[in-house]
Amino acid sequence: MDSRGVNETVKLQKNLSDQLDRLMAQLQDLEDSKDELDAEEYNETRQETIEQLKEFQQKLSDFSEGNISLVNQFGATQLAIQAAITEAFRTPEIIGLFARRQPQGLRDRLAQLTRDHRLGKLADEAFAQQRLEILSALKKLGEALSAEEVLFMSTNTTDDLRQFMLDDINMSSDRVVRMAQSGLSEGGT
Repeated sequence: MDSRGVNETVKLQKNLSDQLDRLMAQLQDLEDSKDELDAEEYNETRQETIEQLKEFQQKLSDFSEGNISLVNQFGATQLAIQAAITEAFRTPEIIGLFARRQPQGLRDRLAQLTRDHRLGKLADEAFAQQRLEILSALKKLGEALSAEEVLFMSTNTTDDLRQFMLDDINMSSDRVVRMAQSGLSEGGT
């Protein structure tokens, strides 16, 4: 059987997934050490990471235009990057699960957040934000939501998330970059 390109495609997908994991870990490390950094250093480092995400986005766009077998995988990853750079999602772990199309991982994370919130380990605001991100990611992945989850989303959705939910998975990378740039120039960090 002819397998031209199959091994290369698998290897490319693995490398891209690893690069996305690295960038998400970089964002998570930055958030975890936010209190240890001065505001300028935090903002500069975050901006550098956002620039790396933009470069990664451009690579994905270039690949998806030239290799139709990777379009769906790249589309999901582009959408996750869009969520990060437009600040619709703020939690790197959620962005990573979404990018890798792992609805069960998102459900598991939601269960863990709910448990931590009930135990008083997670503040109401942080719980609501991360719950909203997870539910939005699940909905964007085509997963069914309960009536209570839909109600929660409809009463708590931010403008960034609302726009993200309206955007198509095949949004052009130029538009993603423009959205990110406008979001950053309007006071995003």
